[in-house]
Amino acid sequence: MSALSLPILLLIFVVAGAVIWIAGISLSSQTDVLSTRLHFGAALGGLILLAVATNLPEIAIVVSASVQGHVGVAVGNILGGIAIQTVVLVILDAVGVRGDHPLTYRAASLVLVLESLLVVVVLAVVVAGTQLPGDLIALRLTPGPVLITILWFAGLFLVSKARRSLPWHESGQAPDGQQPPRGHKRQHVEQQARARGISTRKSALIFTAAAAATLAAGVALEVSGNAIADHIGLSGVLFGATVLAAATSLPEVSTGLASVKHGDYQLAVSDVFGGNAFLPVLFLAATLLSGKSVLAQAHATDIYLTSLGMLLTLVYAAGLLFRPSRRFARIGVDSLVVLVLYSVGLAGLFAIAK
Repeated sequence: MSALSLPILLLIFVVAGAVIWIAGISLSSQTDVLSTRLHFGAALGGLILLAVATNLPEIAIVVSASVQGHVGVAVGNILGGIAIQTVVLVILDAVGVRGDHPLTYRAASLVLVLESLLVVVVLAVVVAGTQLPGDLIALRLTPGPVLITILWFAGLFLVSKARRSLPWHESGQAPDGQQPPRGHKRQHVEQQARARGISTRKSALIFTAAAAATLAAGVALEVSGNAIADHIGLSGVLFGATVLAAATSLPEVSTGLASVKHGDYQLAVSDVFGGNAFLPVLFLAATLLSGKSVLAQAHATDIYLTSLGMLLTLVYAAGLLFRPSRRFARIGVDSLVVLVLYSVGLAGLFAIAK
């Protein structure tokens, strides 16, 4: 594909992004329908299904890049994706939330704080894993990705348990916050599907078709994006962490806006944190497919992006605890801080990559 002209490559990239946006909407809707009808709810299986479904573009890119030996693109997309998907919450706060109070005021919940801590935990292991020797590999596995995967499953178990009950007053729910129960948007989507006569079988078929389209578009994004980066002289790491990560975050924007529209603020925040906690698990797939110690090959930009993702996540964790009630330029103070930190962080990223 590198032989194609830049305009053609840009067209392929834009079309692939549009497919991901459209397919992502269907994928999200059918995930809601299937989770409700199969009684997944907040169970472990439902959390895993949701994490995989909302990150299919990243899965496709990591698999494609790892098979082709473009490990830098895979790593940059994973870690850059975490940072930019956290910024998705700024978009939801500014565009989706109505009224006087910002997103974290309405969504405040101890369960969401727990989910944000899971993101920080797995990212801390990412940093530690980058310091291990590259030859520490057996059966195409390295300690870092294995530990990340174990911690992710353990964290999902704790989150699932916390959603059922917490030994706190009001089960960790803040006063004057979201009134309808978390996840009511999924019930609404399922009821709409039932009214339109969409059976469980048809829903599963739509889900499969949307997943296939998303995976194919993800591969097209990775291949065309890598060629675009070569054409404009931008490193694969920077392109993966910025433009490519922004394109693959489109499903989170669409699903988040749908949740906020239905007043399910906790679900919107949870989907972002849940997806961010899952992304480092893809290092396991990258290691298995490439046969290399992926984390040991991390560059300074990768560690920098990991730290940035942790910082942005902790800002929102603080927002969920302190619940700022005022809005500035239509966003909460925590969203404003995240936006400033991300902007400054991008400037630092390009300075490091020089």
